[in-house]
Amino acid sequence: MSLRANADTASILSYQSRAPTVATSRNAQLFTLDTFSSKDFIVKDFIETLSENAQPTRRSTGQSTNQQTAFDPKPLIRTFEHALSRLKTLSEDLELRENELSGSVRRAEGQHNSNIKSRERELERAIDNFHRLERTLDGEGDAGGNVAMRIGERLEELDKQRQRAQDAKFVLQCWLEVSERGDLAMLEDVRRTGGGDGKVRCAHIARQLLRISHRLDPSGNRNSGNPQTNGVHFSNGVNGDHDEGYQNGYSRSRRGGQQPRELIEKFLEKLEKDLLKSFDDFYRRQNYDGMRECALALRDFSDGNSVISLFVNQHQFFIDRAQLVTEDLATDTDIWDRLADPDTEPPGVEPTLQSLIDEVKIVTQEESYILKRAFPYYEEVLTRFVQRVFQQSVQQRLEMVLNKADSISSLAFLRELQACRSCIAGLVEDLKAHGLTEHPEPASSVIAAVLDQQLDELFVPYFTGSSYIEREKRNLGELFEGLLFKFTMYHSRRRKMNASSNAYLARGKELMSNVRENYIDRLNNMDLPTGQKAIMLRLAGMHDKEQSTTQKEIDITEEDGQLSLPYTKRMLKWLAEGVGRGLELAGGSNETPKEVQELLHLLIANMGEIYLETALDAMSDAATTAEQNTRSEPDLNYIADLRPAISVLHLMLTTIQLLLLPLAASNLTIRRDLEKQTSTFITRMETKIDSILQRTIDAALSWTARLLSQQKKTDFRPKDDTNLQLDRLQTPTCQSIYTFLSRLHTRARTALSAGRVLESFSLELAVGVRTLLLNHFKSYQVSPTGGLIVSKDITRYIELFKAWDLDASFEPSLEVLTEIASIFVIGPEALRDRLRSVGVVGQGTAAGLAGVEKGDLRPYVLRREDAGTVGVQAVLSGL
Repeated sequence: MSLRANADTASILSYQSRAPTVATSRNAQLFTLDTFSSKDFIVKDFIETLSENAQPTRRSTGQSTNQQTAFDPKPLIRTFEHALSRLKTLSEDLELRENELSGSVRRAEGQHNSNIKSRERELERAIDNFHRLERTLDGEGDAGGNVAMRIGERLEELDKQRQRAQDAKFVLQCWLEVSERGDLAMLEDVRRTGGGDGKVRCAHIARQLLRISHRLDPSGNRNSGNPQTNGVHFSNGVNGDHDEGYQNGYSRSRRGGQQPRELIEKFLEKLEKDLLKSFDDFYRRQNYDGMRECALALRDFSDGNSVISLFVNQHQFFIDRAQLVTEDLATDTDIWDRLADPDTEPPGVEPTLQSLIDEVKIVTQEESYILKRAFPYYEEVLTRFVQRVFQQSVQQRLEMVLNKADSISSLAFLRELQACRSCIAGLVEDLKAHGLTEHPEPASSVIAAVLDQQLDELFVPYFTGSSYIEREKRNLGELFEGLLFKFTMYHSRRRKMNASSNAYLARGKELMSNVRENYIDRLNNMDLPTGQKAIMLRLAGMHDKEQSTTQKEIDITEEDGQLSLPYTKRMLKWLAEGVGRGLELAGGSNETPKEVQELLHLLIANMGEIYLETALDAMSDAATTAEQNTRSEPDLNYIADLRPAISVLHLMLTTIQLLLLPLAASNLTIRRDLEKQTSTFITRMETKIDSILQRTIDAALSWTARLLSQQKKTDFRPKDDTNLQLDRLQTPTCQSIYTFLSRLHTRARTALSAGRVLESFSLELAVGVRTLLLNHFKSYQVSPTGGLIVSKDITRYIELFKAWDLDASFEPSLEVLTEIASIFVIGPEALRDRLRSVGVVGQGTAAGLAGVEKGDLRPYVLRREDAGTVGVQAVLSGL
C-alpha cells in the first residue's frame, strides 16, 4: 500500500489541492492504540470501514444510474494514505513504550537475581552450620561423640544401680529384722500399703530372703532336696503354734521362737492366700485390672498354677455341670429307634449332648474376653480351661451317649459316634474361627493345636487298631444276614429238595421250624443288644421277639427266593453309609485302603456269593432240569430272573468301581488286589450267566426237535380231494414251534434287554433252529399241493426270525429257506432255470445263494413227489 501511495503522489497532491476541505472533513479519522488492542478488532472490518467512507464521493456526482462511469481511486488512496500516516505515528509511540517496559523488566530481573544469590549464600551458611552441629553430636567434633545418648544411658544405669542398692538395703533390713527380732513388719507394711505392685515386690523380696536362709542355714532345711527357687506354694503351711506366733506379728525372738525360714515361708503362704482371696473378690466384682495385678503377682507362686486352678475350679460352668452329671439322656424312644433302623436317616446328635456343646461354645467365647483382660498369661489359662471343658464335661456326656447307643445296636453306636464327632469337630472349628482371646482374628496356633488335640483325645479309644472297622464289618454282616435270612432259607430248602425230593417233602415243615429255632438261638448266643436282635428279626421277616416265640412256622414264598433290586439297593446303601462314615471319622488315614479291602470282601461274600451266586446257581439248576426234560415242554420261566441278576451284578460293579476302588488308589498293591478280586468275581458270574443261556438254548432246541419229530407225514402230502383253506395251510407243528420260540424270545428280550448278549442269544438260537429245519425238510416227501403247505410253514419261520432283529449276517440263511420252499412249488422247467444260477454271485433272484452248492439242494429235490418223472430226473442229473 505504501508503494502504491508513493507511485501516485502527484495525483494525490493534485487532488488534495482541488478539494482539501472535503478530504479533511471526511477522512480525518483519529486512531489510537485502544482501537487496535480491542478484542473486537478485525482487519477486514477496519479496511471495509475506510473504504465505505470514500464511496459517497462517487455517488454525489449526480450521474444517471444507467450511465457507466470510470472508477476513481483517488478518494480511496487519500483515505488509506491518511490511515497509513496515523498508523505510523501509533507504531512509533508503541515502540517507545515497549522500549521503556523492556528496560524496567531488565532492571527487575537483575534485582531478582541478586536477591536469589543472596538467599543461596544464606542457605549454604545454614546447611554448613547444621552439618557442623551434626558432626559435633556424632562425635566428629571437639566435644566428643554421642554425648546426649551416653548421658541418658549413664543416668539410666545409675538409676538401676540406685534401685538395686535400695532393694538390697531393704532386703538386708528385712533379713536383719527377721533373723534378729523374728519380725517381718517392714515387709508386711509394703504388702498392706503397696497395692498390686507392692504385693509383687513382697513376693520377690520374700523369695530372696528364703534363698538367703537356705544358704546361711542349710542344716535347718526341713524339706528334702534342693530349696525351691522358682516360686513356692504351700498346701498346709506349718503347725498351729507357729501360725499363732505369726499372727501375733512375728513378735517372738529367735531364741525359743520360730526360725527365719519358717517365718518367711509362712509369710509367703499368707501372701499367696491373700492374693488368691483378692483375685476371687475382684473376679466376683468383675474388676479385671485387680485380677490382672493379682495374677501377675501369683505368677511366681508355682508358675501361677494356684490362681489358674482357682479360676477354673470355681467357674460356675463346672459347678453347674457337676450337679447335672447324672442327668438322664433323651427319653424320646423315636430318636433311638431311628438310630437303630438302617432304612431311616439318622436323627443326628443326642439332644443333651447338643445342648452341652452349644453351652460350651457360648461359655468359652465369653470367658475368652475375661481371660484376655484378667491374665497377662491368658493363653495358659485358656489352655487349662479348654482342657477341663473337654476332658471333664464333654467326655463324660460323650461316654454316656455312646454307651446308651451301644446298648441298642451296633448301627446306633456307629451313627451316634459319627454324629458326636461331627458335632464336636464343628465346635472346635467354630472356636478357632471365633479366635477366642484373639477375636476377631482367628485363634492362635497354640490354642488351635490344643483344640485339635482335645478333639483327637476324645475319640482315640474308639479308633485304636482295627476296632472301628471290625464294628463296621460286624454291623454290615448282621444286617446282610438278617435281610437275606428268608432268601438263604428258601434256597437251602430247594437244594435239599433236589437232593432227596420225596424224603424231604415229609420233613419240610420240621426242617423249617428247626432253621427258625437255630437262627433265634444263634441270635441269643451272639451277645447282641436287645435292639439289635429286634432289628435282625424284623429284617428276617419274623417281626418282634414275642411273635417269633409263638410262631412255629415261617412262611416262605417263591418271591423270597428271587433276587430283589430293592433289597440290593438297601444293602448297597448300608455299605455306602458305612464307607462315608469311615471316611469322615478316619479323615483319610493310611488305613483306608485296608479298610476298603475288608469291606469289598464283605460285599462279595454276602451280596456276591450268598445272594447273587446262589440265585444264579438256582437258575442253572432250573436250566439243567429243562434241558434234561424231553417229555414235556420245558419250563423256561427262570429266564425272567436273569434281568434282576444282571442288574444286581451291574450295581455291584458300579459301586466297586466308583466307591471302593478310588479309595484304595493310595496303595497300589491293595488296589491291584481289589481289581483282581473284582475281575475274578465278575468273570465267574458272567460265566454262570453264559452257561444258563447256553443251557436254555439247548433246552429250546431239544424241544423244537421233539416238536418237529411229531410232524405227520401226511401234512405235506394231503389227499387231492381235501379242501384246503388258507388259514389251514400252516401245519400244527409249525404253529407250536412258532408259539414256543416266540414266547422264549419274548422272555429273553425282557431279561436281557437290548444289547450284544441278546443279539448273540437270538443268533445262536436262530442258527440252531434253522439247522433243525433244514434237516427236517429232508425227511418228508412233498406233493405239489403239500409244497404250498411247506412254503407257508417256511414263511412262518422266516417271519419268526425277522421279528428277532437278527444280525445282517443271518440274511443269507433266510434266502436259503425261501429257495427250499420254492423247490417244492415250481415245475421242472422252472426248477431247472432256478437251480442253474445256484452258486453264482449276482445272477437273478438266486444271487443270495452264492454260498450254497448245487449238491446241497439235491436231497430236497428228491423229496418231491414227482422226483421220478423225466423232467425232474433231468434236473437231478444236472446236480
